[in-house]
Amino acid sequence: MRALLRISRRDARRAKGRTALIMVMIGLPVLVITGVFTFAATADVTLREGIVRKLGAADLRVMTTEYDRVAEQYGDIGVPGTEESGRPANAAPTTAAEVAARLQPGSRLIGFDEGSVDVRADRGYDHVSAMEIDLRDPLTRGMRPLIEGRYPAAPDEVVVTPALGRGLGDTIEVTRAERRVRVVGVVEYPFNSEHVEVVGFRGVLMMDKRDGHGTGWLADTPAPPTWADTQRLNEVGLVGLSAASLDREPAMALGTTAVVGIAVAVFMVVMETVLLAGPAFAIGLRRRATELAVIAAQGGSKAQLRAIVLADGLLLGGAAALVAAVVGVAGGLLLVPLLSGSVGPPEVPWWPVLGVMALGLVSGVVAALVPAVLAGRQDTAAVLAGRSGTARGGSGRPVLGLVLLVAGVAATLYASRTHEAWVFAAAALGLLGLVALVPSLVTLTGRLAVRLPLAPRLGVRDAVRHRMRTASAVAAVMAATAGAVTVGIGFNSQYVQAHDSFRSETPIGTLTVSARRADDATWTKIRQAAQERLPGVRLVEGMQPVDANGDLVVLVPDRSFACPSCGPMLYGLLVGDQRLLELVQGRRDPGAATALAEGKAVVFDPSMVRDGRLSVHFASGTSADGKVFKVPAVVAKAADPRMGGVLLPPAAVRAKGFALEERVVYARHQPKDVALLQKDLAVVSADVAVSLEDGFQRDLAIVLLVLMGGALVLVLGGTFVATALAAADLRPDLATIAAVGAPSSTGRLVVAGQAGYIAGLGALVGAVAGAVPGVALAWVMTSKFGDYPMFVSQRMAEPAAGATVAVPWSLVGAIVIGLPLLAALVAGAFARTRALPLTRRLT
Repeated sequence: MRALLRISRRDARRAKGRTALIMVMIGLPVLVITGVFTFAATADVTLREGIVRKLGAADLRVMTTEYDRVAEQYGDIGVPGTEESGRPANAAPTTAAEVAARLQPGSRLIGFDEGSVDVRADRGYDHVSAMEIDLRDPLTRGMRPLIEGRYPAAPDEVVVTPALGRGLGDTIEVTRAERRVRVVGVVEYPFNSEHVEVVGFRGVLMMDKRDGHGTGWLADTPAPPTWADTQRLNEVGLVGLSAASLDREPAMALGTTAVVGIAVAVFMVVMETVLLAGPAFAIGLRRRATELAVIAAQGGSKAQLRAIVLADGLLLGGAAALVAAVVGVAGGLLLVPLLSGSVGPPEVPWWPVLGVMALGLVSGVVAALVPAVLAGRQDTAAVLAGRSGTARGGSGRPVLGLVLLVAGVAATLYASRTHEAWVFAAAALGLLGLVALVPSLVTLTGRLAVRLPLAPRLGVRDAVRHRMRTASAVAAVMAATAGAVTVGIGFNSQYVQAHDSFRSETPIGTLTVSARRADDATWTKIRQAAQERLPGVRLVEGMQPVDANGDLVVLVPDRSFACPSCGPMLYGLLVGDQRLLELVQGRRDPGAATALAEGKAVVFDPSMVRDGRLSVHFASGTSADGKVFKVPAVVAKAADPRMGGVLLPPAAVRAKGFALEERVVYARHQPKDVALLQKDLAVVSADVAVSLEDGFQRDLAIVLLVLMGGALVLVLGGTFVATALAAADLRPDLATIAAVGAPSSTGRLVVAGQAGYIAGLGALVGAVAGAVPGVALAWVMTSKFGDYPMFVSQRMAEPAAGATVAVPWSLVGAIVIGLPLLAALVAGAFARTRALPLTRRLT
């Protein structure tokens, strides 16, 4: 083995360009994956890593819960035993004495509260995190390290994190009571530079904690807390965080679908690497043909020749994996502070990194496998005589490929009723069958070369003559194209379904200002402030229903008769008079106005009306979910065809026993800055909400661009590797063409024709291969919105039956037509067509 590696190392130094190409192809996936693993591990601050910001120097952190008993505790999260284990609303708050009775004798407690607070900004309020604790106490050491200044020593003093943007000596107003406090220090929130927080004494920041129902205590215990100590706290509805509870964190187990998904991803990475690097190893075999022939002439066996080539894969694969892993780990660590505000202790997940390195090593050996077999078959006499001695594989019988392809298609059809991961697994099986069929496809399509002009005909014939070399590149292009088309069809179908199903409560461009829980006096101030900030804008009031106890009633339309699996719509109903009707219709509609005056609902989505009536679900604090009442309804046309809302007349709501309050206004107006208007009005009340109906805002362009970019790199990479290998084989033919007087452009056309053939055949077969799993993926993602909920947050009406399949023709066209043309142009432009010496050939 030492001699084999020494030979491989000498050859690698001799052909530095080829060595670098192979190492990049093998090492790039290793670099990316190890970088992502390291970045994620370092940026993710686990409870154990960030324990100092919760415990400080204390031995135990005790936290109150809403339960009278905690049945299970995981980390710092408590799980109640039953649904009835909630603490009564009027229960007395837990006292420090009661907590001390559950701890070791002699324990010392200090209280703390956590929550949020409103901080007055230039315009409006900023809602930020808050903590109330005496940071001067030794138990808090390390919780919030001091950057500058000092810790608070009086109730009117606070410290802040740098992300708040306030400095020493600044005076800020906190809470809605506008209590003025002075910043006396800037502290660090450990492991997160973007966290915004204000820290002061208890009773200063959080008004809702003044009733005794605080967050918890930090405890200094005589001996390290045990799990038994934590269980004693759980018995009275308390959670205890300590080193003992950290050891009880549940292990995260991967489900079957996750394992399948990881296996498919590994398979695709290895296969694509092998298909791309395989031709590059074949280049080395072509350059070393004479050396191997000399070894064979001196008595070297076929097994020894194969071992020499496999040693290339072992050496280059191992070196590429090692270098890429080092660079990936270093890059991941360096990128964490640049891309993430959360930065934990530097962490390298060694077992995953070693697994990825092993994956790179295996990829190198497997990529050298086919060239190694060809090395054992080469004709020694022909090579020593100056002719190409590479053995050509026979046409063979593509039985195995056909069997795998049929099995893959059948598995894909079945997987369309299960899960996305199984769709990809079935597609990988079919793709493996196509890889086995590619040599036969190359032979079959090569017969069509007789119809081509001279230059591309020569290029295609050379590609067919070296079928194994060409098949590897075509298979790499095919795999990349198939993956892009499959994912493209799936996400494009989900996008089209979401877009077509989008419905809005109000017309696009409608501004809504609401304060659902404000009282009458506060709402009057909010409406007045809104009118002042929107001069000349006509505000149309809407109503909200409340029950007898004053609790807000939520009304949503029902269309379950049209879609049994859909249930209520994801948007609510409007309640208002003729002015609101004119706003949502954008015109005067006498028919709809008359119906509304008669107490009928005006509906803008015909699918919600059945037998002239509308079913309405309602729920409130005193009425159970699922209650339904029906009102007469008419179908009208809204100002916006994408609107699917409902306008209920006030009389119909009052008839069901609900009172009405004006807590919302609408306007056909689009302010320049909705967030700024929200902050302006939030000065009046924290309950105010401002929103602008801007329609369906999801964009698929970024997904398609990523798919196109990945396909571009892989398609051009596979094509250029194949054409680089072909350049060595074409030298005799190009020299002959030049000798008989052909212009230099002919050689460029030969190279361009071969590149276009490889990329075109791979892209075409890949598009067809990706269509079947693409349709299956679309079926899964649109029939249940799959595990990729890109657009579920939009207001949608799920189709009553079937799924949506939409092919992204722009992506498919760019890959199938655009990329082969680009590959041909680039290959022809950079082809070396200088005068070549004629090669002496034996006859």
